[in-house]
Amino acid sequence: MPKKSKNIIFQWEGTNKTGVKVTGSLSALNMNIVRAELRRQGVTPTKIKKQSQPIVLFGGNKIKSVDIAIFTRQLSTMIGAGIPIVQALEILANGQTNPKFQELLNTIKQDVESGTNFSTSLGKHPQFFNALFCNLVDAGEQSGSLDIMLNRIATYREKIESLKGKIKKALFYPTAVVVIALLISSGMLIFIVPQFAEIFKSFGADLPVATQAVINLSEWMQSYWYIFFAAIAALIFGIKKGREKSPKFAYAFDKFLLKIPVIGAILQKAAIARVAQTLSTTFAAGMPLVDALQAVAGSAGNLLFTEALEKIKMDVSSGQQINVSMKASPLFPSMVVQMVSVGEESGSLEFMLAKIADFYDEQVDNAVNSLSSLLEPVIMVVLGVLIGGLVIAMYLPIFRLGGVVTG
Repeated sequence: MPKKSKNIIFQWEGTNKTGVKVTGSLSALNMNIVRAELRRQGVTPTKIKKQSQPIVLFGGNKIKSVDIAIFTRQLSTMIGAGIPIVQALEILANGQTNPKFQELLNTIKQDVESGTNFSTSLGKHPQFFNALFCNLVDAGEQSGSLDIMLNRIATYREKIESLKGKIKKALFYPTAVVVIALLISSGMLIFIVPQFAEIFKSFGADLPVATQAVINLSEWMQSYWYIFFAAIAALIFGIKKGREKSPKFAYAFDKFLLKIPVIGAILQKAAIARVAQTLSTTFAAGMPLVDALQAVAGSAGNLLFTEALEKIKMDVSSGQQINVSMKASPLFPSMVVQMVSVGEESGSLEFMLAKIADFYDEQVDNAVNSLSSLLEPVIMVVLGVLIGGLVIAMYLPIFRLGGVVTG
């Protein structure tokens, strides 16, 4: 099978039909296609060159979910201002500093120019635009209110990104404590403890148990430090791949995360906020209830919630109310069930779900701030015990020697 050619981004300069100088960029297989496309648009090219690719470290060219959220907000504003979608996509593509995202937007623009629906064009890139995103855009196109729908999607994506940021902040502190403790302890065992061990050899006496244990650990770290760090890397890699390849492992890991003290409660509240926000957005878009639940299950962010939402979807399909099915799951607190019940009875489920999302979003914010305050002294205690323990173990023989001399 022949290898598929990859599009290249070209920067061009030229003059339009009125003689005005114009510039821009196009994604194409080669320069001849760019010239033909420009002539089709009524532009006489004067200069065409490949866009230089900046040197980017640590995967900086990756298209992130926050980039999609910003793009959706910008596109909503431009379409709302009366700018045609093709022109809006071209403007946004030209304003991108990320070459990969620029290429993606140019590809979508060319697809729309050829007569493909915007939602269909987005659906060709599922790694960036999921089924929920495309379905909502399709609903906006069908109803003639694409700008309003994009505004709702942008608001939804911004709130989800805000939730993700809070979760990352909650997980950062304990991770930072472990990493700093490991690095400092390893550095002391590999570089500092051996200096003390050389001094202790001249004492000609038995060392305290704690000191000897630290020296033994130091000798192991000096010889096998790469095994220690390779084991940590292998554990992280194994968890990541296990979640990708094994549904059972992924489910067990998500269950474990929800049981971690403090962190588990934050993750559960964040998942509830995400589910409520997604349901509220899909209802506002006029999506059928069963389809909305299917979309929510696919974007829950935790397999336990995905399983619970699949069960709720099946119950609702058979005629049961959402609140009754939610009540059977231990994942949804009674307050959520009660508010959903009130929303169903009063016909204001969309409004109630939005209120639930806002409430739990605030709960996550407060919990993360409390966790940050709680972990500050914990960090000091952990580092103090580890580093202080190593220092004391190294000075115990010196204290003994001092006691013998003064005695």
